[in-house]
Amino acid sequence: MMPSIEVPIEVSARHLHLCQEHVEALFGEGYELTAKRELSQKGYFVTVERVEVIGEKSSAMFSILTPLRKKTQVEMAITDARKLGVRPVVRMSGNLTGSAPIRLKGPKGELDLSEGAIIAKRHIHMSTALAEAHGLKTGDEVLVAIPGERGATLSHVVISADPTFDLTMHIDTDEGNALNIAPDTFGTVIL
Repeated sequence: MMPSIEVPIEVSARHLHLCQEHVEALFGEGYELTAKRELSQKGYFVTVERVEVIGEKSSAMFSILTPLRKKTQVEMAITDARKLGVRPVVRMSGNLTGSAPIRLKGPKGELDLSEGAIIAKRHIHMSTALAEAHGLKTGDEVLVAIPGERGATLSHVVISADPTFDLTMHIDTDEGNALNIAPDTFGTVIL
């Protein structure tokens, strides 16, 4: 029997991913984003720059994550969506077809996107080798048991496998707060 997978859990706060065209629309022609801090996945950074995300009720500043994407997407928790007056769908990152419209404002311009706002599905990044060793592949869903006084078992946790990924589970701030996730919290993947 294959041993269980102990996965570190990270809370992913509201953020957005930009394409190059939208970086220039928001910050100016030829603008290059400035890395502030490296994230847990190698080559991924949060930037110094932020963008105002505008909904029907209010607006809020969102962090930008790099590397740049082919399409701009805005990721938020349900609490963020309610405060902003946005109706995003729950989706895996990158699956933007039919997602909610959103408005972005930077120091040099504004954008009205016809789609791009989502609530990211809870997911686990893992190397392809680790996934294959456990009979898993990208798109599979697993259960994850989370210990603690506020612990629970989360369902519909999607596997995202890539040769370059380090093992990490991402949940949003609503989920993290409900489960009282601390920086050193690990969950157990139930296979």
